[in-house]
Amino acid sequence: MTTSTSITHSRRFSPRQRREWAWAAFFIAPSLIGFAAFVLFPVISSLGLSTLRWNLISPPNFVGIQNYAQILHDPFFWRVTGNTAYYTAGTVPLGVALSLALALALKRHLPGRIFLRTAYFMPVVSSTVAVALVWRWIYNTDFGLLNVVLHWLGIPPVGWLTTTTWAMPAVILMSVWKNLGYSMVIFLAGLQAIPRTYYDAASVDGASGWQQFWRITLPLLSPTTFFVAVMSVISSFQVFGQIYMMTGGGPAYATATIVFHIYQQAFESFRMGYASAMAWVLFAVIFIFTLLQMRYQRKWVYYD
Repeated sequence: MTTSTSITHSRRFSPRQRREWAWAAFFIAPSLIGFAAFVLFPVISSLGLSTLRWNLISPPNFVGIQNYAQILHDPFFWRVTGNTAYYTAGTVPLGVALSLALALALKRHLPGRIFLRTAYFMPVVSSTVAVALVWRWIYNTDFGLLNVVLHWLGIPPVGWLTTTTWAMPAVILMSVWKNLGYSMVIFLAGLQAIPRTYYDAASVDGASGWQQFWRITLPLLSPTTFFVAVMSVISSFQVFGQIYMMTGGGPAYATATIVFHIYQQAFESFRMGYASAMAWVLFAVIFIFTLLQMRYQRKWVYYD
């Protein structure tokens, strides 16, 4: 009896512990309320909304899975899916390769490397709208900086954002430039976590810099590379700001992506249920791609 009583008393919180829990709940509550109000509730609501036909004016009608079935027969949805895949295939490999090369360069003891790291990270914290406006001016056919340089080289001006051939590559280049600093910082952290003794031992054995990169840096950096690749894929599937500000989905729908198409259906055509269904399809696609990356990481990610 005495033993059980002592155990019961030991499980009770002391007044100090209760105060600590109360203060913890007080400081966490605003974040939890904000998350519930602006993330959790809209997500759950959108799932229910995807089963309705609603244009914000007339009363909503329950249609079940008809919105999802309509997606399968929507040629514009498959076109924007192809555009999104094109954008992802362009931004992810190029962004990962360039950010890794930049991290390797700025890891060295170069003069002004702190300034260079800051300069490369500035576009990440800059507004997408502001960056897109600057790049839209650079790409301008008549007086854009890029075409001015081409004119000096004797090359005729190019309609970077007005032709179906160059519009998506132009957006890809801008996106890679803007997000380069984020991946660079992640790679720098991964590089600094590799013990220097590995490189010293390899140098003693006569390994060249290229051999050290392939045999030491890349294998030990694979978890970081995996993280950057996963985050880049997720981000590229949700691209919107660049498309909206630079091309508006044009020309001839050549740069319209899934999120941009969802925006058009929801806030231009007022097909809220159909837009919600597409949003959940996008979530499923991102979820499947993430699972596949997690599944096959064991074949190329090295864990020490």
